[in-house]
Amino acid sequence: MDLSLDEVESPIGVILLAVGGGAIHGLDFADYGSRLRGSLEARYGAVALHGAADPCGFSSRMRAYLGGDLAALSDVPVEPGGTGFQRRVWAEVRRIPPGATRAYGEVAASLGQPSASRAVGLANGRNPVCLIIPCHRVIGAGGELTGYAGGLERKRWLLAHEGACFLAPRSAAIVG
Repeated sequence: MDLSLDEVESPIGVILLAVGGGAIHGLDFADYGSRLRGSLEARYGAVALHGAADPCGFSSRMRAYLGGDLAALSDVPVEPGGTGFQRRVWAEVRRIPPGATRAYGEVAASLGQPSASRAVGLANGRNPVCLIIPCHRVIGAGGELTGYAGGLERKRWLLAHEGACFLAPRSAAIVG
């Protein structure tokens, strides 16, 4: 498979976008470039990534999101692959608006499988198109930040950028 690859500078590191056929097939941070390539190769076999400036205008939309237009990514087409369950989870996660969060259990319940919060967490962790499928908006049941493939500092930054409310880490809590 031939895909276009672009890099977008951001306050949380360089973002890589792999684009083909008018959709984003992979999106990750440059320090996880091998994970991006591995995800693409697992889905497509051999992958050729060709440098391209702003393929389909998606890099510009990423820059707009980072600049404060929180709706800029809402209708960007994606092709994440995945199992039927993963695709259902990712579609549900994509419905979480900027500035809002949902617990893993809430996502599971909205899928009609209230006991599947762990499976939702696993699917969320395998999201190959982070930011556009906003897995950073899924948090722990008590409002705490839990797991993010790009690191919790990035998750914290993204949620703050979107104006989301979440609990501070326990170690940072003020006791009085």
